[in-house]
Amino acid sequence: MTDFRSLHLDRPPGDPLVLPGPWDAASARIFAEAGFPALATPSAGVSAALGYADGEAPADEMFAAIGRIVRAVEGFGVAVSADIEAGYGLPPAELAGRLLDTGAVGCNLEDSPGGVLNDPQENADRLAAFRAAAGGGLFINARIDTYIRGVHDPEQTIDRGLRYMAAGADCVYPIMAPPDQLSGLASGIGAPLNALFLPNGPSPQGLGELGATRVTFGPGLHRQSMERLRQDANSLKS
Repeated sequence: MTDFRSLHLDRPPGDPLVLPGPWDAASARIFAEAGFPALATPSAGVSAALGYADGEAPADEMFAAIGRIVRAVEGFGVAVSADIEAGYGLPPAELAGRLLDTGAVGCNLEDSPGGVLNDPQENADRLAAFRAAAGGGLFINARIDTYIRGVHDPEQTIDRGLRYMAAGADCVYPIMAPPDQLSGLASGIGAPLNALFLPNGPSPQGLGELGATRVTFGPGLHRQSMERLRQDANSLKS
């Protein structure tokens, strides 16, 4: 985890940490062979690979899938951070223990379980309890869901980010924040910031120039791969 944390430090503008999102062991191996030092699983992509809609994969199956991804890249020295959604309703100690058992070194934790934003201080308290349980073993990327829940005031996002960092988070992830607001959010929170790459938006390097410390892809790479597979499947019928 110390090595994973160091990947976030002292990154120059335009050179963010790019973390592809594997959805199974085979895709993780491909990204590792390509030379990426770390990966970040997307819950939606993993759920789809397991045969579930986003948010519906049981915790047992999700943790098992994360473990398979970690094992697939062990020989490459690649760190894995896992999207564990809102924590599956597990107590902080159990959640941290189960994630550590997979071999993952980091995680995303959302603040809108069931599609509703948590009270920011209640969520900060939950993060603090999770940090206490995980000790120094996990890099916590605190996802801030204001923009996807209709709250577009950047000050509210900054307030949440400051609370989450004070609670022990290592990075904040204002998912779907407009690119032109990344710089203000990064300076207002004063912490490493995760940005989501979208096909019609700035490049990963462009997101870095706008203030992102790291860039993830959500389920985008899985969806692109499935679309290519669909095209190949349809071509076999002709």
